[in-house]
Amino acid sequence: MLPDHPLPVVQQCRLLDVPRSSFYYRPAPVSGDDLELMRRIDAIHLDYPFLGSRRVQDELERVGRRVNRKKIQRLMRTMGIAALYPKPRTSAPALGHRIYPYLLRDVKVTRPNQVWASDITYIPMAHGFMYLVAVLDWFSRRVLSWELSNTMDVAFCIVALEAALGCFGAPEIFNTDQGSQYTSEAFTGVLESHQVAISMDGRGRFLDNIFIERLWRSVKYEDIYLRAYDTPLALHEGLRNYFGFYNGRRRHASLPGRQTPAEAYCGAVRSREAA
Repeated sequence: MLPDHPLPVVQQCRLLDVPRSSFYYRPAPVSGDDLELMRRIDAIHLDYPFLGSRRVQDELERVGRRVNRKKIQRLMRTMGIAALYPKPRTSAPALGHRIYPYLLRDVKVTRPNQVWASDITYIPMAHGFMYLVAVLDWFSRRVLSWELSNTMDVAFCIVALEAALGCFGAPEIFNTDQGSQYTSEAFTGVLESHQVAISMDGRGRFLDNIFIERLWRSVKYEDIYLRAYDTPLALHEGLRNYFGFYNGRRRHASLPGRQTPAEAYCGAVRSREAA
């Protein structure tokens, strides 16, 4: 949202389904101790995504960090992470937001642009943190678009979605979790305007978006944790280089002939066009 835009802030917030309090809010800086603790929690979550706050506390104590469980819960909420196991409710939609059914049960994904998926993850930096959203093609594992933000609002998710739609056309199905960013009318409206079927992970079905969860693990262990970026600009440049490598040079054992995502995507698209 832009304060100097001709459209009033009230209308901008309404269109993006963002409370005005979020627009005017200026968050207090996170302490260095909390940032270090968040990085440790993030690493534990990547290795053991099924651990809740109680067992994360146990893992921290193993390395000599005694931390109050309520603080761990607060930091995990800030980071947007939760234990991946069957439970009554997954990522919570905002009040009044529509939840769409899961459309991928027993569906065989056999071609590019059949199914896209999106998710948000916490990205630690040397001094601070950001959030990363990506749009992924299920068939090829190709990262179609991505964006960074310092808040978990819907705006940067829409930017990533529109970038993917603009470059690659519209998929048949778009799958996400039930987070408030994805259930907002601003986000689902973009998909509906392109006649895309909307699919959302079922409650307790953490494997529904497993491919993008694997992407986050690769991004963090192969780039983020190795480099500890100092600034958002450096982080953006580093991720641009990494996703270029991931799409164009990093071979996947799960793809036929250990292709790269770009090879799998472009090869299948050319084959369909030739047919």
